[in-house]
Amino acid sequence: MGRPGPAKLALRDVLVRRQGRTVLEVPSLEVMDGEVLAVLGPNGAGKSTLLRVLALLERPSSGQVLWEGRPVTGDPLPYRRRMAVVFQEPLLLDMTVEANVRLGMSLRGLPRREQKQRARRWLERLGVGHLAHRSARHLSGGEAQRVSLARALALSPEVLLLDEPFAALDAPMQQEMVDELESLLRETATTAVLVTHDRAQALRLGDRVAVLMDGRLRQVGPPQTVFAQPADAEVARFLGVENVLPAEVVAVQGGLAQLQVGPRIVWAAAESLRGEGRAWACVRPEHIVLAPLGSGEEAGSARNRLPARVTRLAPVGPGPQVRVDLDCGFPLVAYVTATSAEQLGLRPGATVVASFKALSVHLIPR
Repeated sequence: MGRPGPAKLALRDVLVRRQGRTVLEVPSLEVMDGEVLAVLGPNGAGKSTLLRVLALLERPSSGQVLWEGRPVTGDPLPYRRRMAVVFQEPLLLDMTVEANVRLGMSLRGLPRREQKQRARRWLERLGVGHLAHRSARHLSGGEAQRVSLARALALSPEVLLLDEPFAALDAPMQQEMVDELESLLRETATTAVLVTHDRAQALRLGDRVAVLMDGRLRQVGPPQTVFAQPADAEVARFLGVENVLPAEVVAVQGGLAQLQVGPRIVWAAAESLRGEGRAWACVRPEHIVLAPLGSGEEAGSARNRLPARVTRLAPVGPGPQVRVDLDCGFPLVAYVTATSAEQLGLRPGATVVASFKALSVHLIPR
């Protein structure tokens, strides 16, 4: 999506308090020019509050919002006119689709002819041009959200702010809209902030990911770094690392850490550790390979090869993956395809070898 330039929007020492309770505390956050920042967190984490502060729809109790490096003071309206917001609910008025798309442009004083041209161009681009003269009351959820997105993009915003825009749609429509949004953001190189609780959306759309939990930023960085190297155990669990194992670091040498996890020895890359102590050993379930015990298939390059007993199998969402719960002397979760599970003869009570590389273990000191 292009190389990000200087910060377009930023927060400094922002604090939002309601009824004596802190709901958002952000010492520093930057939204770089031309980037997509995905703000990821569970429900109730403060994501929508953060977006409202960035959009200048809510004043923080203390701290500053900066636009291109300068604090926003006085009337925020001139800055708001350079942004556009798409909410979870489309918030369309009881008028035609085209009239809804033209509304923001009309409020900003654009000539009527330009309003119509922009509205038609964006409605066509989003695949709802044929609905231009239909009443907004008679749109499906997906159609309404496309119109809402067209209304925002027709303003040619310098910053696009999206608050869980697809959360109310069914899964197939969500996927279709994410595909569309990814294409649009690449085409326009628009600076954008996407608030979401969906890890896949953040991983796919974000140039950077900011993890927000309990009103506080816990980690900010490139998606691959954040997902592979979560900052703490709580972030790891939220990001889908189902194996967060309490470990004792027995020794560190030659770039490897020897860990005691329950009754087993586990090896990990020791880049983040210096010396012995306690740690969380994080292993993503998709990094674990299963083979039948005694089949000869369990031999391989993975340093960690643990005998295990299958305790449970369960589907993972609507896709082809199966979750396999294992007892290795400590609980371990692996993901395999349904086809692999059948070929391996996995069932409760079956014995297997669970293999994973030392590099697949991310260590968090505790």
